[in-house]
Amino acid sequence: MAKEIAGQIKLQIKGGAANPSPPVGPALGSKGINIMEFCKQFNARTQDKAGKVLPVVITYFTDKSFEFVVKTPPVAVQLKEVAKLKSGSAQPNRKKVAEITWDQVKTIAEDKMPDLNCFTLDSAMRMVAGTARSMGITVKGAFPELN
Repeated sequence: MAKEIAGQIKLQIKGGAANPSPPVGPALGSKGINIMEFCKQFNARTQDKAGKVLPVVITYFTDKSFEFVVKTPPVAVQLKEVAKLKSGSAQPNRKKVAEITWDQVKTIAEDKMPDLNCFTLDSAMRMVAGTARSMGITVKGAFPELN
């Protein structure tokens, strides 16, 4: 028989760096989940992505057990990494802070594709470009037609 799901928790934690301090400890402790067990498992699974911010969805059950899914880093984090920025623009409509190419947008879209709400690479690239625009990052050139 399948376990009964008690709820879900969504967190963003740096890869390989989960520890019982906030935000992890209080979020899991209030639900009665074993914090150290989660930290050990998360750090073991994300050692190859150390330092990158990773969204994680933790599903916990009525018997206090849990399972979790680690997703790809957020598009905004990947864009800042590609453009070598600390943060986006405070006024993205007036002040542009960086430029990226459509090839860079394509690599981010391909990486993020499983977690995005779209079916084609074309639409994924448009979503990534929209996030870049809202951060004050300009995408150089015209949109490439994928045939």
